[in-house]
Amino acid sequence: MTNEAKRNLSDVETQVKILVEDLKNDSADTQRNATAELRLLAKYDMDNRIVIENCGAIGLLVNLLYSNDPETQENAVTALLNLSINNNKNKSAIVDAGAIEPLIHVLENGGSEAKANSAATIYSLSLLEENKIKIGSSGAVGPLVDLLGNGTPRGKKDAITALFNLSIHHENKARIVQYGAVRYLIELMDPAVGMVDKAVAVLTNLATIPEGRNAIGEEGGIPLLVEVVELGSAKGKENAAAALLRLSTNSGRFCNMVLQEGVVPPLVALSKSGTPRTREKAQALLSYLRNQRHENA
Repeated sequence: MTNEAKRNLSDVETQVKILVEDLKNDSADTQRNATAELRLLAKYDMDNRIVIENCGAIGLLVNLLYSNDPETQENAVTALLNLSINNNKNKSAIVDAGAIEPLIHVLENGGSEAKANSAATIYSLSLLEENKIKIGSSGAVGPLVDLLGNGTPRGKKDAITALFNLSIHHENKARIVQYGAVRYLIELMDPAVGMVDKAVAVLTNLATIPEGRNAIGEEGGIPLLVEVVELGSAKGKENAAAALLRLSTNSGRFCNMVLQEGVVPPLVALSKSGTPRTREKAQALLSYLRNQRHENA
């Protein structure tokens, strides 16, 4: 590190120490200004994020997630989001400071921007494996599903990304289904919304459990998954084929529904032209469907 960079960091540290004292101040204006400055300092610079954590700001920012001042609350949640980016030490420090419950509070009660940033923070924290379990069992799933169904377009994007990450962990899948996420995910498979790939990725994870498969079949997901196999992106096609394979092999009724949707021609095309993993899934589904036809015949 150059001398100039060291000097700059030393200046930042001095500034952050003052801001940390301001966070403890009872004046709403002082807190609002301090959270706004920390939000900015944490936005672009990795070194700043380390300094802010070292100066003890994280616990104070977590407490301010309960602030009655909407601007302070939004600044605090956004500062925590920025602090968590590309920094596993900070991710752990944020969770250790008891942030999950206050983040859920913001998800349930914050303004639309604060809600979206709370979902984005939960996503960022859930990149650490051990946090997936903590977040899933602490009551975050319900408010995330609510944001998925009723949030702003940005809120929905942040909610779906967080839910995808949580759905990687097996224990969270049933929770996500129980809170009614499947219906919203199927609504988000409208190409006009621009979230087809993300929705299909979450549905593919949920299709690994019986409750997930039932919900996908009952909520009208099969025709849309077939459509993605035909018209989706490369990643969408691979996930849709995987989800349909799980639906078909576990239920004769769903298997018939998949066949009735005319999935065979697009699967044949995919089995020849997709990525190696996609071809493998398309071929597995084709051979299963052919066997079922023979047995039925």
